[in-house]
Amino acid sequence: MSSCFNGGAGWPEPVVRVQAVSDTCGEAIPERYVKPPSERPSTTTPQPASGGVLNIPVVDMSMPDSDETVRAVEAACREWGFFQAVNHGVRPELLRRARSSWRGFFRQPAELRERYANSPTTYEGYGSRLGTTKGGHLDWGDYYFLHLLPTSIKSHDKWPSLPSTLRDATEEYSEEVVKLSRRVTTLLSKGLGLDGGRLQEAFGGEGDEGACLRVNFYPRCPQPELTLGVAAHSDPGGMTMLLVDDHVRGLQVRKDGHWITVDPVPDAFIVNIGDQIQVKKRENTHVQLAYRFTRVRSRKKLLSKIDVG
Repeated sequence: MSSCFNGGAGWPEPVVRVQAVSDTCGEAIPERYVKPPSERPSTTTPQPASGGVLNIPVVDMSMPDSDETVRAVEAACREWGFFQAVNHGVRPELLRRARSSWRGFFRQPAELRERYANSPTTYEGYGSRLGTTKGGHLDWGDYYFLHLLPTSIKSHDKWPSLPSTLRDATEEYSEEVVKLSRRVTTLLSKGLGLDGGRLQEAFGGEGDEGACLRVNFYPRCPQPELTLGVAAHSDPGGMTMLLVDDHVRGLQVRKDGHWITVDPVPDAFIVNIGDQIQVKKRENTHVQLAYRFTRVRSRKKLLSKIDVG
């Protein structure tokens, strides 16, 4: 069974699938995946002075045209740069179907998955690394990346054909999440005191904006305290819609110099404001955004996200 891919497609060294590493590494992960001590997962989360658990804001999206929703989104973006969108209109059944379909892809034999192996030219397809630096630290995760919009660069030939439910589920899921992102963009525009369509126009207008899908797969890790599923980063686009595993608290966001572990609300989308939308505070500075994914000793493996911008 093949466990790595090179193919002369621009990668500086063979790309080893983390799924294969997980199956063969025993109780210790290879050195390439061990992060420096300063970059390892946080084990404690600061608690608010008022008691309770510190978590990113939750915004009810059931009334997207209301002033109350505009204010809630604006405040969450100004203070955090993240929020959990609930009652967002995307059916829970569709979320489960999309998760199940992509989980099915990552359970396919390695030879089938490798038919879709990507290159650093576009990153579209099945991958296990993002950078091209030889010998650098690696993240504990594989992924699948697809272009959705504009339609001129969307190619169904690059979408996996197995499992049989995947293409239809991904198509419907993508359409619904792009619609949701447009509603959030309208709320952000209004919250900034702009016309509701201003940010959408800045990203090319409806149908001409850029949108992509990345599905992350995190295999079981024997030493989760030493590595990260995705290293700390901010997103370069306009907005990211994260659909995380409801049962794994693996997402951390940075707030006031501390890493906060997010407690996910079932069936919520975690909305992350990207680098291209900078929400100003009153003192005219910018919210500094960063997040990362840790792993725990769990058999839950799938996480997906949609990047829009």
